[in-house]
Amino acid sequence: MTDVQRQLMDKQALARKVWTAANQLRGTLDANDYKDFILGFMFYKFLSEKEEQFFAGRGLPREQWPERLIDGNTRVVEMAKSNIGYFISHDDLFSTWVDKGGDLATSDVLDGLNHFDRHVAESYEEVFGGIFESFQRSIPMLGTDAGARSRKLRQIIGVIIQLPSGSEPAYDVLGFVYEFLIGQFAAGAGKKSGEFYTPHQVALVMAEIVAEHLKGREDVDVYDPTSGSASLLLNIGESIARRSGDANRVRFYAQELKTDTYNLTRMNLVMRGVQPANIVTRNADSLDQDWPYIDKNGNYDLLRVDAVVSNPPYSAEWDRDRHKGDPRFKYGMAPAKTADYAFLLHELYHLKDDGILTIVLPHGVLFRGGEEETIRRNLVQNNHIETVIGFPPNIFYGTGIATLVMVLKKQRGTDTDVLFVDASKEFIKAGTKNELRARDVRKIVDTVTKRTTIDGYSRLVSREEIEANDFNLNIPRYVDSSEAPETYDIYSTMFGGVPNSEIDALDRYWEALPGLRDALFERVTDTHSRVKVDDVDAAVAGHSAVADFRERFAGKLHGFDADATATLLENPTKVNPAVAESELRFNLFERLSDTTLVDPYEVYQLFADSWEQTETDLEVLRGEGVDAVRAVDPNIVVKKKSGKDTEVQDGWVGRVIPFELAQSVLMPERLSELEEVERGLAAATARRDELFAEVDEEDYGEGKASITNAAGTAFAPAGLARRVTELTKGTERDEHDEELLDVLREALEEVNTAKKLTAEKKRLAQELDDETKTAIESLTDDMARDLLEVKWVCRVFESFGEVVDKELNALVSEVERLDAKYATTLGEVEETIQSTQRELAEMMSKLRGPESDMAGIAALVEMMGGEGRA
Repeated sequence: MTDVQRQLMDKQALARKVWTAANQLRGTLDANDYKDFILGFMFYKFLSEKEEQFFAGRGLPREQWPERLIDGNTRVVEMAKSNIGYFISHDDLFSTWVDKGGDLATSDVLDGLNHFDRHVAESYEEVFGGIFESFQRSIPMLGTDAGARSRKLRQIIGVIIQLPSGSEPAYDVLGFVYEFLIGQFAAGAGKKSGEFYTPHQVALVMAEIVAEHLKGREDVDVYDPTSGSASLLLNIGESIARRSGDANRVRFYAQELKTDTYNLTRMNLVMRGVQPANIVTRNADSLDQDWPYIDKNGNYDLLRVDAVVSNPPYSAEWDRDRHKGDPRFKYGMAPAKTADYAFLLHELYHLKDDGILTIVLPHGVLFRGGEEETIRRNLVQNNHIETVIGFPPNIFYGTGIATLVMVLKKQRGTDTDVLFVDASKEFIKAGTKNELRARDVRKIVDTVTKRTTIDGYSRLVSREEIEANDFNLNIPRYVDSSEAPETYDIYSTMFGGVPNSEIDALDRYWEALPGLRDALFERVTDTHSRVKVDDVDAAVAGHSAVADFRERFAGKLHGFDADATATLLENPTKVNPAVAESELRFNLFERLSDTTLVDPYEVYQLFADSWEQTETDLEVLRGEGVDAVRAVDPNIVVKKKSGKDTEVQDGWVGRVIPFELAQSVLMPERLSELEEVERGLAAATARRDELFAEVDEEDYGEGKASITNAAGTAFAPAGLARRVTELTKGTERDEHDEELLDVLREALEEVNTAKKLTAEKKRLAQELDDETKTAIESLTDDMARDLLEVKWVCRVFESFGEVVDKELNALVSEVERLDAKYATTLGEVEETIQSTQRELAEMMSKLRGPESDMAGIAALVEMMGGEGRA
C-alpha cells in the first residue's frame, strides 16, 4: 500500500497525526506565527504539485523538468501562468526541496517564495499576489541561527510530506486536514487570535439556511465582509453543491482587514477546490473601504449579492463620524465602541432584493438601548429581521459568551412575523468547549426553514407583540426554555398518592401508549392516584400498547435499509457522499414525520454518527476502486524507542472492512472460541484480585519471602508459589495459617490459570488475525458487498430501536420517581421522628453523671417527649 492510499483511509486520523507531529515541533514559537508557517508550507506544497500535474498532463516528461521548468523558458512560464495562474521553477518545487534532504537550507525556501511572487499572472494577482507574505515572515522565527532554522525546516517537511496528493479524493483529504489544522490553531490561539475561525457546526447551520433559500438558482454570489479562514463561505459552497451537485456555480467575495488572515482566506478557498475565477478578495476594512469596487482598470462594480454570511469581531470600535450620510447606514449609526450593527447594516445594503443574510452577533444587540434600539426598531418596522437563533455559550474560539445568529432578508413579502429559536440548551461537551451535535444542527435548520413553533424551543412572534415590547428582541421574552421547577402536592405529602396533574404531565406517553396509564395507576380520589404495580419496568415492557408501538415504529422504518442499500451499494465507487447523505436523511425524516413519542432527531443522530465512517469508506472506494475492500494494511502504532516516539507495526487492519466485522460475519465460531478464553481470563484475574484483597498486609512478607510485587499491589507469582510450599510443608500451622493457606492456594491456581489463558488468548488471537487477513484479501464480490451492507446499513438500522428503549426507560424512571416522591407521607416522617426521639430519650434517661450534666440531660429528654429523671 502506498502512503497516499493509507492516508486516504481515514482523513480524521491523518489530520490528528499531522497536528500532533507539527505541534511537537513547534517549540517556543508563537502559535499564531507557527500557524502561518505550517499552513503556508502546506499551501506551497499544494501549488507545487498542482503545477507538476499540469505539466505531466501536457506530456512533459519528468526527467526533462530540470532543463525545461526554468525562469528562462518563456514559453513554459507563460503556459503555466495562463492556465494555473503562476509558475514555479523546478529548483523551487516542493518535491525538489524534499529531494535535497539534509542539504535543504532556509535560503532555498525563501528564494522560492520570492520567485513565486514574481511569477504570478496579472489576472491572478488578486488570488495569489503576496499570499506567502506571512509564511516568509515566520521562517526566521524557526531558530536562532541558519543551521537551527534549516533543521527545523527539514523536520517540518517530514510532517507535511505525509499529506496526500495527485487525485480528486486526495485533494478532498488535503482540504479536510487544512480545515482541521485551522480549527486546532484557533482553539489554542487565545482570546484575541481565535476569531478568524467560525466553528464548523455554526458555519453549517448558517450555510444550510442560506442554501435552502437559494435552492434552484443557476448562479450564486456570496459575500463575507470579515472572511477569517473562509469557513463560512466554504460551507455555503458545500451546502449548495449538495442540492445541485455543482460547486462551481458559486462566486465568493471575501473581504478581510488583517493581512495574515486575508492570506488564510485565499489559501483555504484555493485548497478546497474553488476555481480562481470564482474568488474575488480584498484586504481592507469593510466598514471604511466599502464596495462598490473599482478595480485597477477603473471598472465600477456596485456589489449586490445573493447572500451575505459573516462572523464579525464582537463589539469592535469603528470611526462612525467618517460615514455620516453613507447610504449603508440609513437605519442608524451604530455606537463608536460597538460596531455590531454597523456590520449588519453594511451587509444588508449589499443584498439583492431577493437575497438573504446570516450574521453572528453577541446577545447585547437584542436589547441594548440608544442608537442600537433605533436601528432595531427600523429593521423590524421595515420587515428585514426574519429569525433570531440563540446558541449555547462557549462554542466559539476566543470567547465563552453566548452568541446568536440573526437571519435577515432585503424583502420578506407579507410575512411580518419574527421566528425566535432558543437552541442554547442543546449541545454536548467537547473538551473545554460546547459543541452542536448533528441533530442540533439539523433541528435548528429545519425549524428555521419550515418556520416551526416548538414548545420551549421556538416561536413565531408578531410584529405587534415586538412593538409592545419596545422592540426588545431578547429571546427569553418570547421563548421560555427553562425547566419547570419541582413542586410538591400538599395532599400527597400528607396522605400519599400521586397527583393526577403530575401524571397528566406524561401525556405524550399515555397518548402514544393507550391503556398503559390505567395499567400502572389506580385512582384513590378524584384528584389522586397511586402506582398499583410492584415492578414498573416489567409492567411497561409487557404491556400490549408497548408491543404495538414497537411494531408501528418498525413499520415506519421498514424499507429504509433497502433504500440505503440501493443508494450506497449499487455502484459504491460512483457515490457522491454529500448527495447520498442528503437523500438518506430526507428519506429518514419523511418516514418519521408523524411519529409520536420518539424524537426523529435522536434517530437521525444515530445515522449521522454512523455516516462519518461510511463517508470515509466511500471516499476510499472513489479514489482507489472496489478492490480497496480487499485491502489489508499494517497497523501502525507509536511506541517509545530510546526515548523517542517511533512508528512500528502492530498487526494488521482492514482498509475498509474492520477485522472485527469480518470475524463476526465470516468466522463466528473461531471468534466465539477466542471470546470464551477471554471470559475465562477475565474471571481468573478478577478472582485473583479478590483473593489478594483478602490477604492482610502483615502476611505479605518481605524481601525474597514477599508474595507481592515491589509496589505491593498484586501477587508476585514466584513469591506466592514459595509461600504456598512453605505453608504446606509446615507442621505447626495455627488457624490463621490454615485460612491463609486456603486463600493463597486458590490464588496460585488463579494465577496459573490466568497465565495459561493469556498464552492461549495470544495464540488464538494471532491465528484469528492471520485467518481474517486471508479472508479479507480473498473476498468475492458478493461477500464484499454483504460485509459493506452490514457495516453501512444493517448495524445503524438495528440501532434505531435503541431510541424506543431510551424513551421507555425514561418513562419507567419518571413513574418510579413519582412513586418514590410521595411514598412516605409527612405524617409517617413525623411518626418516625417521634419514635426515634422516644427511643433516644429512653436511652438517655439511663445515663449517670454529675448533677449539672444530668439536669441538662433531663431537660433534653423532656423536650423529646420523655420523662426527665427527678
